[in-house]
Amino acid sequence: MKKKIAILGSTGSIGKSTLSIISKNIKDFEIILLSTNKNIKEIDKQCKKFKPKFIIINDSDSYEKFVRNKKYNFQVFNSYKGISRLKKKIDYTISAVSGFDGLEPTLKILPFSKTVAIANKESLICGWNLIKKEIIKHKINFIPIDSEHFSIWSLLKGTSSKIETIYITASGGPFFKKKIKHMKNIKPHQAIKHPKWNMGKKISIDSATLINKVFELIEAKNIFNIDLRNLKILIHPDSYVHAIVKFQNGITKLLIHDTDMKIPIFNSIYQNEKKKLKSNSLDISKLNNLKFEAVKMNQFQSVRILKLFKNVKNSLYETVLVSANDELVNLFLQNKIGFLEITKKLIMIMNLKEFKKMKLRKPKNFDEISKLNKYVRLKTYSLCVRSSRNG
Repeated sequence: MKKKIAILGSTGSIGKSTLSIISKNIKDFEIILLSTNKNIKEIDKQCKKFKPKFIIINDSDSYEKFVRNKKYNFQVFNSYKGISRLKKKIDYTISAVSGFDGLEPTLKILPFSKTVAIANKESLICGWNLIKKEIIKHKINFIPIDSEHFSIWSLLKGTSSKIETIYITASGGPFFKKKIKHMKNIKPHQAIKHPKWNMGKKISIDSATLINKVFELIEAKNIFNIDLRNLKILIHPDSYVHAIVKFQNGITKLLIHDTDMKIPIFNSIYQNEKKKLKSNSLDISKLNNLKFEAVKMNQFQSVRILKLFKNVKNSLYETVLVSANDELVNLFLQNKIGFLEITKKLIMIMNLKEFKKMKLRKPKNFDEISKLNKYVRLKTYSLCVRSSRNG
């Protein structure tokens, strides 16, 4: 029987990697759903090759352009409400819509999924309590796809040993050897040059500030139900080791793989099936020179934000963090604030009294998170633009 597949964000890098894996054994799969925001050229190619039952084009103008004078034998929807038209359970869903926009479709497709693989940080940080509720209610098999969390998930499979510490590795981004006094005049084109991963502008800048690892620790806290005190970051420039788990029985496990997202995606699709993925040979030179380093707090100020999340569990405060950072990165990309101001202003916003109160409030639904996201972004923009003008 063919495995039914849905890919939210099929035209992005994760979505295209997923389809690349599926294309190797296309006879084993039936593509039920593909989605994009605006990339109608790419999704048109995907439709011709993979023949999905449904597609979603979330941007209204792009939807109108796609359906105008076009013949097709699948259903096209112009919003994620179209997910409700699914009739049968999907065997494997991957949620790969980037940014905050990924939360709503993730929540909508969960009831229709047997296994869901989530590659969207914002969903797992801002909406974890909502996602977890659906996972339990519908008895869904959940797999995190970020390389670090997939590695932790893999290391914990089949063990009953209690965790002492989980270490998540960070490449350190393009500036980890720079002193903070030399980072004042960094420009966007410099910050997006990640030394190991091929990523979008936003994620590359998050890597440069190390806020991406703050996010990942909060994700790990949520997913694996572990206290932040038992989660650590290690700088590992080669990005060969993705996670280390030290257990209370004295055993420590680590997981390595090349910097290729196809590896966690492939293993999340096939899990225990005996399928082979072509990959590079073990790199002994890297193993002999792992070069782990502790995070230097004076260099990566963003790590100090973790102290604000002590004893915080699945609150609206996480949305404040994600939304404020999103807006600050946008302002940096527009040359409206400096590189070091991203973290400085983020800490300032996180310490505002009106937002610190959010630590005590759990998200009730998606709309509550969405409204707060919009408010935080407007507040962040207003504070930054005003201070810039006054300066």
